[in-house]
Amino acid sequence: MSYPNTHSLLKPVQLRLIQEIAQHGQLQMASEACGMTQPAASRMLAGIEQKIGARLFLRQPKGMEPTEIGLSVLRRAQAILREYGSMASDIREMKGGEAGSVRIGAVTGPAVDIVVSAIREVKATSPKAEITVDVQPSRELLTYLAAGEMDLALARILPEFDSKDFNIREMSGERVRFLVRAGHPMTRHDPVTLTQLLEYEWIMQTRGAPIREATLAAFAGVGIPEPTRVVNSASLLFTIAYLSNSDAVSPLSEELARMLTHPPINAGFSVLRTPHDIRVSPYYLLSLRRRVLTPLAQRLQSTIIRLSDKRPGSG
Repeated sequence: MSYPNTHSLLKPVQLRLIQEIAQHGQLQMASEACGMTQPAASRMLAGIEQKIGARLFLRQPKGMEPTEIGLSVLRRAQAILREYGSMASDIREMKGGEAGSVRIGAVTGPAVDIVVSAIREVKATSPKAEITVDVQPSRELLTYLAAGEMDLALARILPEFDSKDFNIREMSGERVRFLVRAGHPMTRHDPVTLTQLLEYEWIMQTRGAPIREATLAAFAGVGIPEPTRVVNSASLLFTIAYLSNSDAVSPLSEELARMLTHPPINAGFSVLRTPHDIRVSPYYLLSLRRRVLTPLAQRLQSTIIRLSDKRPGSG
């Protein structure tokens, strides 16, 4: 015998009554479990059987037992109720920022430092949270953010983008460090002057990248020309490989240099100390004004801000 689709025909409260009757075998106990009177439960069951066009339960001396059709409806009811329960749980978790998805982008320095720490903290209590991270230059990050394809970005504001489009919070500036392979000839000098480094090969990001521009400005600031033996690459992996196999020097963010020279990575590199700090302009925590952040994105944003505020020199 065929009967109408249970999902479209019956309401959750009716499915719940079928499940409770099958579990308890007594209409009185089922009605109490559903929070209704026995007469109301009896009328509801009669209405369900009328819609289905068949008896779902037989009243036996030991209680109510499902018919063959009743068993089939019961299996569907249980599956549907599980889905309802799962949906409700998912909604609660998403509203609480414990689930859902968020996409964040960052320039390299904060990506390997504060973003890692913030994501680990969020994931520790919300393993279902789906977090996607993009590490790219500010221009690409702002393009994604302005298009609504990214929730948060740790980047610098560029003149070709309208700052009024973004919610903006200043974070901190990056300090530039010069990375070389362990055993590099300049590691025997402390500190190392820019004049001493001028003769070496350099591997840098392309022109216009903040760290490269800050490095070139440092050379200009002491009245010497910029390096001429330069390999251009925005790839961190290529930079690491090149440094490992040459006496080249690479300007990198302090966070990245620390990661490569300290445990647990400690990848066989050294940082050259220079007499003066080289700093890059601050980066910002950005979100799109016209886009409301999800609870998970708000939670990640708050975590980043809190961790940043704890850093020395913040505020």
